[in-house]
Amino acid sequence: MSLAVVAAVFPVIFVAELPDKTMLASLLLASRGHPRAVWAGAATAFLVHVVIATTAGVTLFAVLPGQVVDVVAGAMFLAGGTYALMEAGRVDAGPDVGATASRHHIMTAAFLVVFVAEWGDLTQIMTANLAARYHSALGVGLGAVLALWAVAGLAVLGGRGLLRHVPVAVVRRVTGGVLLVLSGVAFWAAIPH
Repeated sequence: MSLAVVAAVFPVIFVAELPDKTMLASLLLASRGHPRAVWAGAATAFLVHVVIATTAGVTLFAVLPGQVVDVVAGAMFLAGGTYALMEAGRVDAGPDVGATASRHHIMTAAFLVVFVAEWGDLTQIMTANLAARYHSALGVGLGAVLALWAVAGLAVLGGRGLLRHVPVAVVRRVTGGVLLVLSGVAFWAAIPH
């Protein structure tokens, strides 16, 4: 496992997840009580999704030639960047699970909300692409899961304060810009030199 891959993946996934609906859902769930239970549920769901995404990414690389993987990754990054830029002005709302729920219920609700919301989500697709691109399921997986856990922690501990200072639109624009740069890098790598 390369620590350079972990270090490269962490900020990309972290920035991409900040304006995501699952961060806002975690924030709302934590406002209802039991922030540690919310984080534990969200963190478990993120771990499951990262395992799925990195496995898919490495499998994709094993089946397809390198240039095809680069083109697919570039196209996915381009689509993700375009989507993030288009969504820069939209504010997502999270689900309401009730104010009197137990810790177990809150943890289960957080797991289910994040697990369902992350299917086909930008960060899951990015994680699969990065695993294929870097050929390192473990490094990409560790970087992605740490980033997702950090975002869930921010949501639970102080996401509302962050969003007071940094508008969601700005975070999405930064995410879109980073993804467009990654798209260009992947397309460049696909061209025979």
